[in-house]
Formats: sequence, structure tokens, C-alpha cells
Amino acid sequence: MSSKDNHREFEAYRADIEDAERRVAGEIDPGGRGLVVAIAVFVLLGTFLLPHTGSVRGWDVLFPGPGTDRDLLTLPSQLFMWLALVFGVVFSLMALVTRRWTVAWVALAGSTVASALGLLAVWSRQTAELGGPGPGIGLILGWITVIVLAFHWARVVWSKTALQLAAEAERRRSTAELQSKNLLDDLRRPDDQPPAE
Repeated sequence: MSSKDNHREFEAYRADIEDAERRVAGEIDPGGRGLVVAIAVFVLLGTFLLPHTGSVRGWDVLFPGPGTDRDLLTLPSQLFMWLALVFGVVFSLMALVTRRWTVAWVALAGSTVASALGLLAVWSRQTAELGGPGPGIGLILGWITVIVLAFHWARVVWSKTALQLAAEAERRRSTAELQSKNLLDDLRRPDDQPPAE
């Protein structure tokens, strides 16, 4: 089999190889971190039931009812709780179920922003007016849990499996090989042709 036939055969499978590489590159394998993330998500859900500040619980911050002391609700606390719910719970669960890299990246970005807002929420409760309640166990535990989620999503998003690295190396090698060829390499020389009978 000539090198030209080998090249044609490789080109026939090239689209399949590239499609498989894109699929593998778009997926994550959280491994043991997936269990840690799942536990952290359930802990975060539990913090919504704990006191956020004073008698106000996490769900009351999100959905204030008639018995909620609205004077205890601050904007940083509300933003933190919404980001914790959307990115820490919803996107984290979606990333674990779908194993898509982009969803895990969104969970990482949102959890990172929520971590910063959690710091602001705790600080705003600590500097409340004299005699006002400070941060509750739900707020502090929720903030720590979101930090843990951001850390683990960062490790998952930035880690690459050996299969992904091998696929990228093979793609780079084949691309470099194709780029190094020129038009004259594909033409058969007259002296390479078999003699006529």
C-alpha cells in the first residue's frame, strides 16, 4: 500500500477522530471530587434551613414571608443566597449529571463570585448596627461550603485526563505533518511510476 493510499485512508477516519476528540475534550471526569461536590451541594441546601441572621433563615432571605424581619435582610446576603442557589446547587448538580466542561466552568465562575459575595454578606452582618444580630450559622456554613465548591470545581475544570492530552498531542502531530507537506509531495514523479507493459 502506497503512502498516498495511507494518506487517503487516514483522511477518511480523520473526521471521526476529530469528532471523538471534541467530545472527549468537552467532558469532565470529576472522579472522587464528584462525591465531594455532591456532599457539598447537599450541605449547602441544608444551610438554607439554618438561621442566616437572627431568626431569619436562608429560605427567608430568598423568599421573605409575612413573619420575616425585613430589617435583617441586606442586599449582599440576598445576592449571596441567590448565587449560592443558582450556581452552588443548580449548576453544580447539572455539571455532575451532564459532565459537560462548559457547565462545570459556569458552576466554577458562579461559585467564585458567590464566595466573594459571601464574604461581603458575613462582613455586613458583623458591622450591623449596635445590638443587631450577627451572622448566623447558616450564613457562615453556606459561605464556607461555596468556597469548597469553588475550589473543587477549579480543580475539576483545570485538570485534563491522559486521554485528552494524548488526543491533543495526536491532533497537533497530524496537523504539523499535514502543514509540512507541500503540493509537490503529493505528485508522483514520472520515474516512480511502474514501467508500462
